[in-house]
Amino acid sequence: MNIDVWVAIGVLIATAATDAAYVMFTSAVVAQNALKAANWSSVWYMLSSFAVISYTGNWVYVGFAVIGSWIGAYLTLKYFKREPANPPGPLKPTA
Repeated sequence: MNIDVWVAIGVLIATAATDAAYVMFTSAVVAQNALKAANWSSVWYMLSSFAVISYTGNWVYVGFAVIGSWIGAYLTLKYFKREPANPPGPLKPTA
């Protein structure tokens, strides 16, 4: 069983960076900031793809994962927001 030290270091760094990106993604989700969440989600998938490339040897699928991640996070936060706990009253009609 051969272990490439540089790949091992790369996986370690990518995993650490992935966890940092996940925290930023979660923060953006909690704040319901769709653009930030989508961007962090793309970074998260890009970093985690290092392992995918190591196992499959085919980097083409990473691009699809990054784009799909961005779209999924953006659309979810943009169009599926929770109702606020204290919603504002109805607007008064204008003449």
